[in-house]
Amino acid sequence: MQTPNTPPVTIRAAVAADVPAIGVLGAILVQVHHDFDQTRFIAPTPQTAKSYGSFVGTQFREPNVVVLVAEREGRLLGYAWGSVEGYDYMTLRGPAGLINDIVVEPASRGQGVGHLLLDQMLDALKKRGAPRVVLSTAAKNESAQRLFARAGFRQTMIEMTRESGSNTD
Repeated sequence: MQTPNTPPVTIRAAVAADVPAIGVLGAILVQVHHDFDQTRFIAPTPQTAKSYGSFVGTQFREPNVVVLVAEREGRLLGYAWGSVEGYDYMTLRGPAGLINDIVVEPASRGQGVGHLLLDQMLDALKKRGAPRVVLSTAAKNESAQRLFARAGFRQTMIEMTRESGSNTD
């Protein structure tokens, strides 16, 4: 949490100048997930930060997309990326807001930055008409699951993965 001498964290809409920092945070997200399960999640490469940032940057122009950043004194601490989507029969879901990413740099975790990003994203998605918000989190990402549970999220799906050629005995 913020101490009296710590400058406040500001949440704002992402802009083009944020793309490189978002890319670095995205590469951290890729690495963390890969560390959770190296078979299920892609491995980061030397190009991950640039590619990830570039992709998220293309989302800024989409009318139903929200990309927020958390910053303190001009330094990006984290970002959140969400969107409002219609029916999805693949996931048996009606219209909803989706949270694709919430990432906080490791040095700023446990200070309420993720909570601020989540609150602002929920508000932004609600203002865009999302009747509910859905997100996914890695099964081993217990700290994220605690954050989401405190915000009122409940488990509704469990992803399971099996590699082709696996022994099914």
